[in-house]
Amino acid sequence: MHKPTIQDVARRAGVGVGTVSRVLNNHSAVRASTREVVLSAISDLKYTPNPHARRIAGGKSYTISVLLPVVTTEFYLRLLDGLEHAFQEARYDVAIFPLLDRSRLERYLGSHTLAYQADGLVMVTYNLTQIFQQNYGGAWPHNVPSVLVDAHADGVDCAYMDNVLGGRLAGDYAAKLGGTLYAIWVETELDLLFTTRVFSDRRSGFLEAVGRAGRQVAGEYISSFDSLAARSVASQLLDEAVLPATVFASADLLAGALLDEAQARGLVIGRDVRVIGFDDQPWSKGRGLTTLHQPVEAMGYDAAQLLLERLTGQERPAVSHRFEPRLIVRSSTEG
Repeated sequence: MHKPTIQDVARRAGVGVGTVSRVLNNHSAVRASTREVVLSAISDLKYTPNPHARRIAGGKSYTISVLLPVVTTEFYLRLLDGLEHAFQEARYDVAIFPLLDRSRLERYLGSHTLAYQADGLVMVTYNLTQIFQQNYGGAWPHNVPSVLVDAHADGVDCAYMDNVLGGRLAGDYAAKLGGTLYAIWVETELDLLFTTRVFSDRRSGFLEAVGRAGRQVAGEYISSFDSLAARSVASQLLDEAVLPATVFASADLLAGALLDEAQARGLVIGRDVRVIGFDDQPWSKGRGLTTLHQPVEAMGYDAAQLLLERLTGQERPAVSHRFEPRLIVRSSTEG
């Protein structure tokens, strides 16, 4: 059986091979009506482009490198879903590079490593451009179009969450609930390697709102982003807490551990302990967790679109797209 070729698609659509190629490469210089005709021909013929030939012909890898802290948390899995959705629509593959530890970070900082042999680069949560500029003599591979997601910096395209606003929303709400106020913050090993403002921004917004309401936080606790560590910190908090208590856990993973520990002690959630999280993970609704909803997938998709604009040759100043969390009230704070 004859396998359809790009020439077959061109004949079916009544266009040149170059036009079909531009559609496959998601080039902006194709009229919408022409794009639809070509896509219809591709669908009718069940044409599948040869990725190897495509790379050779275009002089591009059609691969995007994504550098992110870890790949094992729900937040980063959801963010990758948003990124991959957009890149797959544009027929780009995604190569994932988890940073994990210092040795891996040092290896990825070399501008000739595999991570930079892609057409574009996505940096998640951490702004590595600062490290290149400060510690490596400005060796940042500027020829690689890049975007930050879940992070913000001047001079780089970015899509980020307004974590200060999220902290304020949590603080305003917590201050109205009564009871002794507590908070649990995230500290990860990677924070010792380079900086992220995600959790410090949540903290500053929360403390600002609580102070504005004339309240004080009786205790602040730190946990690594690990379920066992989170459960241990939750146990310590409840050992020391004056009940009833309201707790802002700066990530749903921490809030879930607190719910587990409180229930194991026979405490009534929403009365003895009120819990506010941050993320609105898929399981949060089922557990009745009051939390700050983050449009994580939408933020990832938007960041990918910013990078794809660069890859199609758009010349423009760097842009920042700010996403806002919103408070979702559930039974964990309604006693």
